[in-house]
Amino acid sequence: MLFPDFRARRMRETSVFRRMIRETKLSCDDLILPLFVVKGKNIKKPIESMPGHYHLSCDNLVKIVKQAYSLNIPGVMLFGISDKKDSLATSAYDPNGIIQNAIKAIKDSVPEIAVLTDVCLCQYTVNGHCGIVYNGKIDNDTSIELISKIALSYAKTGADMIAPSDMMDGRVGEIREVLDKDGFSNVPIMSYSVKYCSAFYGPFREAANSTPKFGDRKTYQMDPSNQLEAVREATLDIAEGADIIMVKPALSYLDVIYRLKNEIDLPIAAYNVSGEYAMIKAGELMGWIDAKQIIMEILLSIKRAGADMILTYSAIEAAKELENQSL
Repeated sequence: MLFPDFRARRMRETSVFRRMIRETKLSCDDLILPLFVVKGKNIKKPIESMPGHYHLSCDNLVKIVKQAYSLNIPGVMLFGISDKKDSLATSAYDPNGIIQNAIKAIKDSVPEIAVLTDVCLCQYTVNGHCGIVYNGKIDNDTSIELISKIALSYAKTGADMIAPSDMMDGRVGEIREVLDKDGFSNVPIMSYSVKYCSAFYGPFREAANSTPKFGDRKTYQMDPSNQLEAVREATLDIAEGADIIMVKPALSYLDVIYRLKNEIDLPIAAYNVSGEYAMIKAGELMGWIDAKQIIMEILLSIKRAGADMILTYSAIEAAKELENQSL
């Protein structure tokens, strides 16, 4: 049936019709808010390249988490910013460490919200790499021993989900084994399975003080040219016990999200990363774009590509907009 018998615009004529046939719907349930935690009290230091985000001490962290929960955001992802760095990332698994104290503070104040903990070495090592460095190279197997040790420390403190972001081979299996042996078989793993070596991480590296002191991360993060490799990485992590597969970044890799959604049977997370967020905020500052509308369009595109959940620095803004749309 062709024009004039068929007119596609009929079902776009009113907002009610558009709502009735809408194929993709974004909700607060899709959102996870990343947050940066530092040691101390009464700290709320702006992150220059990420307007609206801060380095937060636990007291101020809890205030933001309460706001997120009041907006029906189901989870937060924690990143610790360490002031004590060494070659073996010892502050990462300190029982009285930054993330450990942050987990306790959130669970004491907002126990209903899910606390996800990023697990990596880059914020805690003097060299800024995601693995342990020996003779100028990343030692994979030594690194995963420490990564699993950090994961167990977070689980013991009360983390609801462990999210390894280091991209070391075998770390999901190592974490799963360690958690299971210590009685944490119920704690799921959200694996950064498909993490590309991307220029979009620039603002995050400033925020987390995790820029490598030498070289780059191309020997462990993925080549942006590759899509089939993403399927292979995801498949390996599933075999090792991952519960959720993440693609990072999101916006430039919607094709990868879509392919994984069609080829694996686990939930897909996508990380709407710092560089994507910073570009929107820069455009807003210059008065060139309607940031609110662009945020919602970007998140909808990530959802449409197949993501079941989206880690985004725009979570609070998006939740407020979704709340307004429902009124």
